[in-house]
Amino acid sequence: MGIEDKVRQVEALFDRLEIEITAFQSETHLYCNAACGKCCTTPNIDASPLEFLPWAFHLFLNGKAEETLALLNNTTAGNCLIYRPLSVLEHKGSCSNYRYRGLICRLFGYAANTDKYGKLRLATCKIIKEQQEENFHKAEESINNGKNVPVFTNYYMQLNQIDLKMGIILLPINEALKIAIEEVLHYYAYRPFPGGLGNIA
Repeated sequence: MGIEDKVRQVEALFDRLEIEITAFQSETHLYCNAACGKCCTTPNIDASPLEFLPWAFHLFLNGKAEETLALLNNTTAGNCLIYRPLSVLEHKGSCSNYRYRGLICRLFGYAANTDKYGKLRLATCKIIKEQQEENFHKAEESINNGKNVPVFTNYYMQLNQIDLKMGIILLPINEALKIAIEEVLHYYAYRPFPGGLGNIA
């Protein structure tokens, strides 16, 4: 399967998830605080290269792939390269490429994991748990009563079906970003560029 087909399939998966998350938010009234980047500043986020393939392909189409790869090769920071903090003192900021954020970024806060007893537990941040305590507890209760909620393992299994090699490995997020870009660059190294475009890398 070609890169463009993989990108379309990953984006279709993200579209289905967006519908499910929107419905879940609407019913639970849970939300992220504006300009809160607390989860993005966690240095030990793991992701798969495949979930960032649409982002890497977007960079490639806009002639930014090699430049961004150089940045990733030279960064020593553990925080996600795509995150843009507003201040060095606070966990405030935003994703610089929100449309192309990864699966982990989309799921966290509004999806569930299965605990050791087989029960679904909402995986969200301390800020939401404390500042939206009533809605959080109601959401957990609804999930225990069978309410539909996106589940991490279900979505990662669907991602793996698109490309097992790129989907199954979980790496520190900047490493995943790097591999996603390398995959696109290697793919087009000896192939015609998409849509008849010239050398845009």
